[in-house]
Amino acid sequence: MWWWVGAAVVLSLLAAYLIWTDRRVERLHARATSAAAALDAHLLRRAAAAAVLAEQLDAVELYSAARIALDAGSRLDGGDARLGTGVDSGEREAAENDLTRQLRRLAPTADLATAEPVVAASRRVALARQVYTDSVRDALLNRDRPLVRVFGMARGHDRPRYFDIDEPTLTPSLTEPPRQFTRHEAPSSSPVKS
Repeated sequence: MWWWVGAAVVLSLLAAYLIWTDRRVERLHARATSAAAALDAHLLRRAAAAAVLAEQLDAVELYSAARIALDAGSRLDGGDARLGTGVDSGEREAAENDLTRQLRRLAPTADLATAEPVVAASRRVALARQVYTDSVRDALLNRDRPLVRVFGMARGHDRPRYFDIDEPTLTPSLTEPPRQFTRHEAPSSSPVKS
């Protein structure tokens, strides 16, 4: 009699663990999908802000890179988990990397007030990319667990992939005005003694 009760308890715990693991797989894939949608939205905002900046500064190459990034982004379905997959993935990554390079070339000559929307959008892209990368990493680690593979818990979800772009943050010269030191504040090479 006690064997049956013990076996029922063990089977109940195993079933509860399998259900919890299945829900975790679903949550991690949903998180990766929503992070992809957020990253896609921030990339589109940065490209739009860069296009406006290019029009203000009459920078033809920057405008061209921004339009290519906007066009590459508009071909993907917003909120689709395929942000880092498919035929358009390499094209989208290349367009975003080209836009980042154009923005960095412009950095020494841009006015701080004019470039502030692009700088803010680039910071948001960097944060959204980090969240997306973390979400993809967590989903992939969970998919590779033996229990998840044996029971096929991730079968109904597309395998998320990393979206590999250059670091989108811009150089400090664009984000901060140069600091003027007084004679008493000038940095020295000798350590301060207390």
